[in-house]
Amino acid sequence: MKKISLIIASLIAVIVIATVACNSGKTESKNAEGIAEVVDKETQIKRGEYLVTIMGCNDCHSPKIMTPHGPEVDSAHMLSGHPASMAVAKVDASQLQSWILFNQNLTAFVGPWGVSFAANISSDETGIGNWTEAQFLKAIREGKYKGMDNTRPLLPPMPWPGFAKASDEDLKAIFAYLKSTPAVENRVPAPVAPDKLATLN
Repeated sequence: MKKISLIIASLIAVIVIATVACNSGKTESKNAEGIAEVVDKETQIKRGEYLVTIMGCNDCHSPKIMTPHGPEVDSAHMLSGHPASMAVAKVDASQLQSWILFNQNLTAFVGPWGVSFAANISSDETGIGNWTEAQFLKAIREGKYKGMDNTRPLLPPMPWPGFAKASDEDLKAIFAYLKSTPAVENRVPAPVAPDKLATLN
């Protein structure tokens, strides 16, 4: 009887270990009907990569290199935002009410709000490497800088009001993908208020 009990206990332990191993790397989300389902981490990341691609995140958040076909994403600095070393030309403040201007990299933007810079959203700590999923959801859902309360709003042209309508599963997939990207160290400059434009190089 003791031997049988030992065998049963061993089998239960094996089943528990196998279950944990099979579920590691998986996360729970809810489908359209609100039913919980387990999503494989790799599948979630692939979904996030697809969404980041079709939503045009690289258009602003990745520096560009000029090619015979025009500007293309600089893959070595993908999703790292406006390069900290790239100066912004002086802007005529009298034009701000009439124009919205983009720099040649499509990473710096000038308008009535002053100058804004595309954020580093790579996995580096100068990007979103230290962010939690909850921070990311708050940033997109509420337009909060770094997804934190009592911070400034996200500035144009970041289209967060549209992205805020994405499902939780999609936003979580995007975050999972961004956290999986190569870390690119780049401290993006702080925004420049309209009355400080004279300080630009």
